[in-house]
Amino acid sequence: MKITKDTIATVDLKVADKLGRLIEKTDEPMALLIGGYGNTLPAVEAALEGQEKGFATTIELTPENGFGERDESLLITIPKRDFPPGVKVGGQIELRAAKEGESEADGAAGDFQVFTVAKIKGDTVHLDGNHPLAGQHLKISVKVKDVRAASQEEIEHGHAHGAHGHHH
Repeated sequence: MKITKDTIATVDLKVADKLGRLIEKTDEPMALLIGGYGNTLPAVEAALEGQEKGFATTIELTPENGFGERDESLLITIPKRDFPPGVKVGGQIELRAAKEGESEADGAAGDFQVFTVAKIKGDTVHLDGNHPLAGQHLKISVKVKDVRAASQEEIEHGHAHGAHGHHH
C-alpha cells in the first residue's frame, strides 16, 4: 500500500544535527496520520508521499522547512516567586500569552505557549518560547515499517490510534 492522504505510516525516526550527531530517535515506531493533519513536519510528509513499507530516506531540513528561525522576542523572564516550585532548567511550562495591546486585566485570553526553562539566575527565571530545534539545520532519517488505511475515527480525530499511535 502506498502512503497517501488518510493513511497511517508507521515509521522509525532519527533526528541528527547537520554534522550527523544524533539529537533524538524514536524508541519504538511512531504511527503518523498522513494528509496535512499536523502530525509531522510538511517536509517529512512530502518525502513519504507515494512511498511504501520498507522505504527509507534522510531529509535535510533548514530552519525554514523545519522548526523555524529562533525568535529572540520569545525569550522572557519572570520572577522566581511567580514560578511553580519543582520546575528545573530544561523543564517546560505552559503560559498564556496576552495578545499585543491587551493586558491580563482586560480578561484577555491569549493562546497557550510552551516555554522551556533556559536558566534560573537569582530571583529571575529565564524562559525560551522557541522550539528546542528552532534555527537548526537538521537531518531526519525515516524508515517506513508499515502502511495502512486510516479509520474514519482516526481521520475525525486527526491522529493515529492503537499501537504506536494515540491511546484513549
